[in-house]
Order: sequence, then C-alpha cells, then structure tokens
Amino acid sequence: MFRHILVPTDGSEFSTDTVKRAIGFAQETGATITFFFAKPDYPVALYGEGALIDPTTPEKFAEMADQQAAEILSAAEAIAKAANVSCNSTSTTNNVPWEAIIEAAKETGCDLIFMASHGRRGLAGLLLGSETQKVLTHTKIPVLVYR
Repeated sequence: MFRHILVPTDGSEFSTDTVKRAIGFAQETGATITFFFAKPDYPVALYGEGALIDPTTPEKFAEMADQQAAEILSAAEAIAKAANVSCNSTSTTNNVPWEAIIEAAKETGCDLIFMASHGRRGLAGLLLGSETQKVLTHTKIPVLVYR
C-alpha cells in the first residue's frame, strides 16, 4: 500500500477539504504525508502605454509568497498532527504548478499524489481541473483525485 503521500494544497476551502480527506486516508493506511505548496514566481510586467506599474519588488513578492506558503502549510500540518498523522511540508517557487507537484513528489520519495479535482459544479464538474489533468498526464506516480 502507499507509505508516503504528497498532498498539494493552495489553502482554498476545497483544498482544505482535500487535506482533511488525505489525512483520513493516511490514518487508514499508516502513511506519512508531505504537504506541498507551489509558490508563484515574481510576475514579469510588460510596461507600455497605459500600463500600471507594480510597486512590489521581487524581494517583497518572494517574502509575501513565503509567508503565504508558511501559513497554508502550517494549517495543514496542524490538522494532521491533531489526527496523529506523521507529516512534513515543503514548497518551491514555480509558475507551473503541475510541474512543481510532480517534481516535489519525486524529490520527497512519495508513492502517491493525493490532490483535489478543483471542485467544479455542473457541466464543468465533469472535467478535472487543468493542473490535476496535467499531473495525471505527465507523472508515472499514482494519483488519487478527490472530488
């Protein structure tokens, strides 16, 4: 069975529900969890006539992204620890989340990626989120999609 699960999270309500379900799954299987957050890179602004200038420096942007990652990951860890599930967390800066998720799973030795489908409703609910779809398409690691 699965021993080490990567759980990507973005801090959204649906993502938090997925974290809770992954923790329950880990309890059932005795697995360890690594929570993961893909931090965005500093956006390169194209300046031209009528463009707005963002006063945020790359350093300040990175600091805010680090703070956001720390808050989201510590919240996930707190839920896991309350359920007595062994966990840790990691984050990396990458503007392509699906690539970052796969790389994190490889680097941490995870044998399962447990991720949200992005919780769409109606006709869109029949389709998986684009990041989830790309992870499914590009990894050889098993993926469990929570809806």
